[in-house]
Amino acid sequence: MELSEGCIADILCHTTPLDVARISVISKIFCYAADSDTIWDQFLPSDYHSIISLSPSLANAPSKKAIYLALFDHPIIIDQGKKSFQLVRKSGKKCYMLAARGLYLSFRDNEFFCRWVTVPESRFEEVAKLKVSQRSAICGKINTVDLSPNTQYAVFLVFKPFNAHTFHCKPTLFSIRIFGGPIRTRAVCLDLRSEAMSMDDVLKCPNVRSDGLLEIEMGEFFNSGLEDGEVEMRVMMTMGKGSFYLEEIEVRPKISYPISNSR
Repeated sequence: MELSEGCIADILCHTTPLDVARISVISKIFCYAADSDTIWDQFLPSDYHSIISLSPSLANAPSKKAIYLALFDHPIIIDQGKKSFQLVRKSGKKCYMLAARGLYLSFRDNEFFCRWVTVPESRFEEVAKLKVSQRSAICGKINTVDLSPNTQYAVFLVFKPFNAHTFHCKPTLFSIRIFGGPIRTRAVCLDLRSEAMSMDDVLKCPNVRSDGLLEIEMGEFFNSGLEDGEVEMRVMMTMGKGSFYLEEIEVRPKISYPISNSR
């Protein structure tokens, strides 16, 4: 006895987007079922209607699957250009990018330390061109209700230095705090040189992304989805000084395939 297309679609609702893609090649009926709006409605975030309302092209998408794929391939700029949103294609988890314009900069009103410029590789209209020194702070916040529940998230600082050795191997302090809980800190080096030392340990250094920007993990946290609260992410220059373009702070699932860096 063969299963109907509707029955197959109901079963696939309990899998993952990656599973659906793999199963769709079994036969034509599985392929048709894998395109069902019933399935992809389960994979889309519950607030996707408000998200796609900010993108006219998505509002006219022919199917729920098309919307899902578009939210992976083309990040949507939201919150008056202060954030960007997209999905991890193989899991459907939410990713947010907090633009420099949406971050607190302790020196943003001083044109000597902070200028707003346009760079071609950025997803946002403007990035911050910074000259930072000891005690300079960068802070971002995001509400846990905006993130995928039951998910381990990692936070990344995304930037581009003026030159390869702009930070002179001096440590920078990262911290993450979730709704009034303990502050988790870590010291890193924003310089690309791997020989940067702190005591007897080599400091973690940034990675070069496919789009030419640098990123370094600030820390991680688990979002249970059971509590409504803010996650606060802070960068503190503890020694020395540095000059760099601040692109964003990214909040994305810890265990997932890398998200697209497409602009």
